[in-house]
This record gives sequence, C-alpha cells and structure tokens, in this order.
Amino acid sequence: MISCIIPVFNRENFIRAALTSVLAQTRLPEEIIVVDDGSTDSSAEIIHQIMQESLVPIHYHYQENQGPAAARNLGIKKAAGDYLIFLDSDDRFEKKKIELQLAAMLENPKCRLSHTDEKWLRNGRHLNKKKRHIPGSGDIFFRGLGLCVVGMSTVMVKKEIFAEYGLFDESLPCCEDYDFWLRVSAFEPFLLVDRKLTVKYGGRADQVSAIHRVGMDVYRIKSLEKFISDRKLLRNKAQYRAVIKECIRKCEIYGKGCLKHDKPNESRLYLQKAEKYRAIIDNQEQL
Repeated sequence: MISCIIPVFNRENFIRAALTSVLAQTRLPEEIIVVDDGSTDSSAEIIHQIMQESLVPIHYHYQENQGPAAARNLGIKKAAGDYLIFLDSDDRFEKKKIELQLAAMLENPKCRLSHTDEKWLRNGRHLNKKKRHIPGSGDIFFRGLGLCVVGMSTVMVKKEIFAEYGLFDESLPCCEDYDFWLRVSAFEPFLLVDRKLTVKYGGRADQVSAIHRVGMDVYRIKSLEKFISDRKLLRNKAQYRAVIKECIRKCEIYGKGCLKHDKPNESRLYLQKAEKYRAIIDNQEQL
C-alpha cells in the first residue's frame, strides 16, 4: 500500500496541479494525505473540491502553521501505507513516477529508500543542474554533507524507516530534509531510479528556500552539530571526521559572511565554533 503525503501552505495557484498529477498516475496510490499547515488562502476549498471528484481517498488534515517538518510528520503519523511518497504542493509527478519507482524497489528489496531524478523549471524554462545537484545511488552520505541531495518530491521510502530513524526535526524552519536524509544515509543505501520523474518549480519569493536563502547554512550547521555531539547517529570514524570538517567549512564561510554584513557578534560565534571543531580534528585520539 502506498500513501502520498502532500503538505500545503497557501498554494492556491499550485495545489490543483500537484493533486492532479498524483491522480493521473499509471499506478495510483491507495491514499493521499493532504496536511494543510494553516493556509489562509483558498487552498482548502480547492482541495475539498478535488476530494469530491477523486476515486482515490484524499484525507485532509488542518493544523495551525508549524512549518513543513511538522506537516510532513503529521502526514507520516496518519499514513496507513507501508510505502510513503511525498509531493511538495508546488511540484508535480510525471505520469509513471509511482509505477516505475515501485517496480524498482520491488526488484531491489534490500533497498528501503529510493529517489528519482527531477526536472527543474524556473519561469517556464528548463534549468541545467550543477554536478553537485545530480542525485546519486548507494552510499550518498558524503555527497549529502554540503547540501541536500535528495529531493523531497522524488522519494519513496518504507514507513518503517521513520520508526527506526525518527521524524523530521520540527525545530528547523528549513533544511529539515537535509537533516533527515543525512541521518538516514549514514546507515542506509539509496536506490536511484535514474529518470526525471518529478517536476520541480523554482524562482518564487514565497518558497521556503527563498525565504531562508541567506541563513540556510545556520540550520545545516545545527544539524551537523547534532552528529558531532551524538556519534551514535553515525556509522564510523570516517563519517565523524567528514561531518566535523564540513561543519568547520560552513562555520568559517558563515562567520566571514556575517563580518561582511556588519554582524560582528554572530561572526565571532561561528568562527569560534570553527576553531572548537578544528581542535577536535587535531586531537586524533578523539577520532
């Protein structure tokens, strides 16, 4: 059984296309769970209209605005499926996304997570990805340290993964996907379905990545610090060393950037963090 989880916040111009792309699948999910994260526009009315027309059960849940992590977590808790897929409310699936991804997972039963490639569109134009954004397969932990390399709308994951690794960190207003997939990829291999089966739209000022663009590394640093303080979240010393080095790099970049933007106290804080973590690297006995 497959459950499709769609968090939505003020997406009246996009939610119909997102839901329609799920309902047009060659292999339909058994249920669609829409979590309304406190929308104040007409998103709810559009969703309820589609619910009346849909042959697939659509379960609508409303919560006061708490952010994307909390919305996804509620969807996970409500889901009845043993396979979960996610769709951001301003993205859409290609018609064979579920069919091809499920077939790949059934052919590779040892892989409990998979993701696909995705098309990027901005203002109607296709964007070419940089090498660092191209999805990988197998052990993707080290590739995912710099930035998130798993698109939320591309994944299919066994629900048991969330029981083992926990849910999305609701204290993070953004980069909760970076945090979660890094946590999982420390131990789990990812299966890549190497086809562009998801369409991602960018370039709008209301997107979370745009709202938090300047300070996103603050939340990535917060995530990395969790790994440094709790080594049980990691599989081996190589991962631990790589996490510390990436945290140093991010602290230095962010600290120097704060200095340029006349934030001396914040700059000092992050440059001091970099020195603290460099001392751990220098002390080989701790590694």
